[in-house]
Amino acid sequence: MVKEIRMGPNTEEHDFNFKLNHAKTFLSEGAKVKAYVFFKGRTIVFKDRGEILLLKFAQELEDYGSLEQMPKLEGKKMIMMINPKKK
Repeated sequence: MVKEIRMGPNTEEHDFNFKLNHAKTFLSEGAKVKAYVFFKGRTIVFKDRGEILLLKFAQELEDYGSLEQMPKLEGKKMIMMINPKKK
């Protein structure tokens, strides 16, 4: 099962932590997490900001899961996959 978490390139700290807690729950239940940053309109110029956000996300989830795929840009989405850690 894959759970998706969507963020914008300008996601604030509180929203980030809220989504982080959801991701932790999903991973501890044994679901894969597909985290992505969605670029709307001109926000595509913040590609680096989106990548930093996803890498920070992956770093916070190190205890819960392992990175399957580094962030990569597909059209207007920058996608990253995280596998749950085996119990």
